[in-house]
Amino acid sequence: MQTKYKIGLLRGNLLVAAVLLALLAMATTTLTEALLLWLSATWLATSALLMAFNHRRPVTVPWQLLPGLLLAALLWVAPERHVTWLWAWAVLLMLPQPRWILLLETLLALATWWPLRELLGLEQWTLSGLGLAALMLLGLSRALDLRTLRKSALSRARLVPGLTLWPGSRLPRDLALERSRSLREGVHAELLLLHAPRHQSWSLAQRLCHLTHSFEHCYRLDSRTLATVLISRDRHQANERRGMLWRSLGARGPARAIPLSGLASLDAERLALARQPAGLLVIEEPSHA
Repeated sequence: MQTKYKIGLLRGNLLVAAVLLALLAMATTTLTEALLLWLSATWLATSALLMAFNHRRPVTVPWQLLPGLLLAALLWVAPERHVTWLWAWAVLLMLPQPRWILLLETLLALATWWPLRELLGLEQWTLSGLGLAALMLLGLSRALDLRTLRKSALSRARLVPGLTLWPGSRLPRDLALERSRSLREGVHAELLLLHAPRHQSWSLAQRLCHLTHSFEHCYRLDSRTLATVLISRDRHQANERRGMLWRSLGARGPARAIPLSGLASLDAERLALARQPAGLLVIEEPSHA
């Protein structure tokens, strides 16, 4: 295995399936059916080639919706030749996808099974419907189990291997640890919050990881909000580092720097960041006089 998550094996299975669909497409004489098979083979091959070992969302919504639409089209266009593919609906339900796509695929499965009554006969049609419902329930159960496992993995794993980018659920605990450590060791620690457009979030996160020290973790709080805890010897060094970091990042959205000694509520700071105009705002450290 190339990784502990068996990405290499999964990629190989997808490529084999793509080759088999391509062979079916070449043997098909009907233009519409051949086009659907070629699209399905392309989807499988592209999914395999783009697959990466990280914990980012595996696919976008249109990409997740495509296999269900292709399967439904094949069953509608040539049900007599592809009726056995009806059971593939249970497999599709296991893919990581939003709940509304799960509901849509369930409706598509019903819509592709219902017209098969004349083809299968009443008895086989009824039995196939019961069998399909049972398999889809198993697939849905497996999807829920995988979603739980994935959430558990995200809570303790780096989002991108090799980068100090962690899920936002770790930040509240790490803030408490860094605050106590800064008081104990007499160093300056501050929270830097960054807001970026959704399409720039991952690239900004990678630059942020490269520009911070290995002991300074970065966090992805949501699709548009990043955070990191900067550790410096004193306030003067913190000002220099923050300025250099801000210029090197080239970020154009709003950002806030809050010393941990003055951080009252992470949620309140995130709300303030959402209302803040573009630019870096530095919150002054409270006076202890």
